[in-house]
Amino acid sequence: MPRTRSLAWSELKIGIVAVASIALAVMFIIAVGGQGGFSWEQYTLVTKFSDVKGLKSGAVVRVAGVEVGKVDEVTLVGSEVEVRLKVNEENQSRITSESRATIGSLSLLGEPVIDVSPATKGTPLKDGDFLAAGRAPGQLADVAEGATQTLQQVTGILQDIRGGKGTMGKLFTDDQVYKEVNGLIASAGVVANELGRGRGTMAMLIRDPVAYNRANSALGYLQDSLKRINAGEGSLGQLLKEEALAKSLTSASANVDQITARLNRNDNTMGRLLTERELYDKVTGLTTRLDALTSGLEKGEGTAGRLLKDKELYDHVNSAASELRQLIANINKDPKKYLNVRVSIF
Repeated sequence: MPRTRSLAWSELKIGIVAVASIALAVMFIIAVGGQGGFSWEQYTLVTKFSDVKGLKSGAVVRVAGVEVGKVDEVTLVGSEVEVRLKVNEENQSRITSESRATIGSLSLLGEPVIDVSPATKGTPLKDGDFLAAGRAPGQLADVAEGATQTLQQVTGILQDIRGGKGTMGKLFTDDQVYKEVNGLIASAGVVANELGRGRGTMAMLIRDPVAYNRANSALGYLQDSLKRINAGEGSLGQLLKEEALAKSLTSASANVDQITARLNRNDNTMGRLLTERELYDKVTGLTTRLDALTSGLEKGEGTAGRLLKDKELYDHVNSAASELRQLIANINKDPKKYLNVRVSIF
């Protein structure tokens, strides 16, 4: 009977050791097989996508390309897909409100994974918080779709060309445009031949050293003139460099501004003439009367007009003036003859 008890206890010890070994082996496999850690070392994050591209539970969760957890659950919620993530708590400080979750791939054609962008700003997300989804990088399907669109556009362009649309289409289908382009090419060939033979101004400039030297000399003279101007020589140089001349021009401009301001203020004759209608009308009326007077003089109207136009009256006036001068001369020679003054005293 005691021997039977001993065998039972031995078997029990073997069973305990086996169970402990299996548990240790499972824990070791879990610890070595993934970076997510044990369940008590993880916390949950929730994110949503419009399309998960075949993502399944158990898919890898990466932060900056490093595996930090697993996808725990993928569920349809309305028109979107809710994805629950199990992430190692060691990375909680790296996943904040500024981080974004996107669907990536382990390789070019591999299974999808969740990529989370690390962030140093924002508030670290806690267990059960929502992780915003970001724009996924270009996938192979996107590249294929872009290539398809490009091919469609190229096909449309070729169809337009065949239909004679646009410049290229007309060039391929319109004989007249083809002839014009061909004539343009022929004309360009003629011009090139003329240049090669040394004909024309451009050909002489290319082939004639004298023309080249003259052009080079002119450029040198221009450079020398610019240097002299920059050095303050000559009128242009002084205008650019001379401070006194600049001040003088500034002063002249200020004087012009003052004159303009006085004209606009209407406190002088010119200003009133520019702004007051009454003064302008008076000046206009005076000008009109002067024009009428001048017109009357030219027509011989009035004494002054007759004096200008009537030869006989002019001769009479001239003769009277001559006689008056003669009388004054005679008086000066013999005043007693003409001036007889008597004084009587009563």
